[in-house]
Amino acid sequence: MNYKRLIVSLIMGSLLGVVCVVGANIRYSGSLANDYIFAFWFNRVLIGLFIGLLVPLNNPLHLIIRGALVGLLISFAFYSATEFLDLTGFLVGAVYGIIIEFVAKKIA
Repeated sequence: MNYKRLIVSLIMGSLLGVVCVVGANIRYSGSLANDYIFAFWFNRVLIGLFIGLLVPLNNPLHLIIRGALVGLLISFAFYSATEFLDLTGFLVGAVYGIIIEFVAKKIA
C-alpha cells in the first residue's frame, strides 16, 4: 500500500470538502444545518480515502474516468440521502474525484 498516496488523497479530499462547504453555503445563503455541512465535507473526505486506497494509474484518460466514477459513486450516497436536492454538489463530486486522482498521481 502506498501510504503517501493515501495521505495526499485524504488531505485533498479534506481541502476540497472545505471548498464544497463554502460553495454550498453561498448557494444556500448560509441556511444549511451543521449536520448537513459536516456530511457534505465528510463525503469529500471519503472520495479522497477511496481514491487513496486504489492502485495508481499512469494513463491520464484512465485517471479522468476513474476519478469521475469514484467521485460520482460516493457523491451519490450523499445526494440520495438528501432526497436528490443538490445536483450541483453531486456533479462536482466527479470533478473533485478527478482533481484528487491527478494530485495524488503528481505528488505520490
